[in-house]
Amino acid sequence: MSRGRQAQAIKLSREDRKSLELLTRRGTAEQRQVVRAQIALMCHAGASTTAIAEAVGVSVQTVSHWRSRLARKGVQGLQEVPRPGRPRRIGETQRLELLALACEPAELQGRATPTLDELVDRAVQRGVVQQISRSHLQRILQAGDLRPHRVRQWLHSPDPQFRQKVNEICALYRRAPKGSVVLSIDEKTGIQAIERKHADREPQPGRARRREFEYIRHGTQALIAALDVHTGRVIGSCSDRRTQADLVAFMEQVALAHPKGRVHIVWDNLNTHRAQAVWDDFNARHGNRFVFHFTPLHASWVNQIELLFGIYSRRVLRHASHSSIAQLRERTEAFMAQRNQAPQPFKWTFAGFELQTGEPLRFKHHANVRSTKKGR
Repeated sequence: MSRGRQAQAIKLSREDRKSLELLTRRGTAEQRQVVRAQIALMCHAGASTTAIAEAVGVSVQTVSHWRSRLARKGVQGLQEVPRPGRPRRIGETQRLELLALACEPAELQGRATPTLDELVDRAVQRGVVQQISRSHLQRILQAGDLRPHRVRQWLHSPDPQFRQKVNEICALYRRAPKGSVVLSIDEKTGIQAIERKHADREPQPGRARRREFEYIRHGTQALIAALDVHTGRVIGSCSDRRTQADLVAFMEQVALAHPKGRVHIVWDNLNTHRAQAVWDDFNARHGNRFVFHFTPLHASWVNQIELLFGIYSRRVLRHASHSSIAQLRERTEAFMAQRNQAPQPFKWTFAGFELQTGEPLRFKHHANVRSTKKGR
């Protein structure tokens, strides 16, 4: 009885086997490439077509196909060959020109992002293509990973002393000078006491919570807070306005909470923070114990209190309904009191610190700019 045609013997060179073995272990390799490499290695080892098909999880016809390609072309036979079909009507140069058109503004000193229809008209008018549909243009933009309609806000600091100021503040964040405390201070203004006019409808399976759009305003509050960056303790005060007098009154509370030792204050460049005459008089009353450090221009993210304000907005203000200013104040004070029961400092990191000071980073997980909360 005939046993069928004998399978073609495959012999690979040592270099080819090594490259194929590396391919099978590469986590980022395409699955189809890994399967072909496994077939080639098992063919070289002398395994039968049926055994290879069962081990790799493909059909016998697939194994026979790649075994035949290996016998005729060697390892190069595992690569893809050009597929038949109509050639591209829009060449690579034209595609690059279309991507460049999509990066241009829609209007000078006006809209930044053009529509697909406007891009189509512009491409035809400039002679990039004779004609193109909006769906074809959209596919080209998607293939180029270009989304001109999306805009992300970005803020840079024009401060010429950016490096010096950030280094100074980062040094305080890393270690407080002996016998001193480092406080991060700022104001959160315009906090609205909003009451929902109608009660929410509770969520149900398959349906989100429903809320009427109407609300009642009961006024606004300004929150001034100071965060001890090394202990996590918070001092806060609510007021109807944000004036120089309100800030000085709050700083008197800070001085009372820290009656001894030097106090380093980190805050931004607000006009009330820059009133040198006011703070010279305040400092004189407290033995010149206070040292003020200003964040770089347009770099309020250097101030750690912004992290606390973000948590406060999510925990206290978001989706909340406050029937009065008094209730808003009560919930704000309760939030700060709760954090002070078990205070924890923020794990604030800035990757640029190593480049600016030459000192080695203590943690390997530093990213560009990251700020997280321990145990949060």
